[in-house]
Amino acid sequence: MSIKDLTIVITSFRSEKAIRECLKHINKDCKVINIENSDNKQYKNNIEKDFDNVKCILTGDNVGYAKANNIGLKNTKTKYALILNPDSKLTSTTLENFFHSSKKNPDFAMIGPTVTNSSSENNISKSNTIKVVKSIKGHAMFLNLSHFKEVGFFDENFFIYLEEIDLCRRLTNSGKKIYLDPNIKVFHEGGKSHDESINFEMELSRNWHWMWSQFYFQKKYYGYFISLVKILPKFFISILRIFLYSILLNKKKILIYFYRLRGIISAIFGQSSWYRPRIKIE
Repeated sequence: MSIKDLTIVITSFRSEKAIRECLKHINKDCKVINIENSDNKQYKNNIEKDFDNVKCILTGDNVGYAKANNIGLKNTKTKYALILNPDSKLTSTTLENFFHSSKKNPDFAMIGPTVTNSSSENNISKSNTIKVVKSIKGHAMFLNLSHFKEVGFFDENFFIYLEEIDLCRRLTNSGKKIYLDPNIKVFHEGGKSHDESINFEMELSRNWHWMWSQFYFQKKYYGYFISLVKILPKFFISILRIFLYSILLNKKKILIYFYRLRGIISAIFGQSSWYRPRIKIE
């Protein structure tokens, strides 16, 4: 296996600063597909001009993390793909260690690295033992695409959150192997995948979709009744928090729990993950 056998897929949304930093840490000989969740032609032109190894595909609208990743994977012509978040950074040995791990475990469907915040080494695993796991974090996922023909890629009903857990579950349910290799390191700066100017709107969106995705995931695997029982405590907590923060006149917290409540209600009534951040794409 060589770098010619790999394509890196990065989904972005208003992430140019993070994307540029991410791309600086990727070998220039490695193919990269950047799926941008907008119709920002200037962004596409700038990225492809500055990085010869990058192909940028515009979705035309914010279609979400799952669907955008699927677009990237369907445009991948290599045997292997690495799904990478825009706020993640590879080390100088990350790709080499992925290749080494794939040779040691040729039956793999997916390999995950140790993911750590670049400002702290505290969450780096102390063990060097490669192990079979049920799921890995979505910040960096190394895929053997030959194993995905029967299970498919991401469930596009998810807009964001739990789509990688769902994919991992479908892989393990079909007998595929997922490995976690602590010898592979990827740095991840959580919450830095979009422009800071839209932080609060993205916070509202995250809370809406986190609630929706939890209900949908539970319903998919355990049925409507169990998912309803599990989500109802969060439903009532959201109502109580709205009441509490109304007394405290904390408008931001009121909105956050209001959006959580809306996400829960939309999921309970079988609506799609329809909410989109209210952001003008320039």
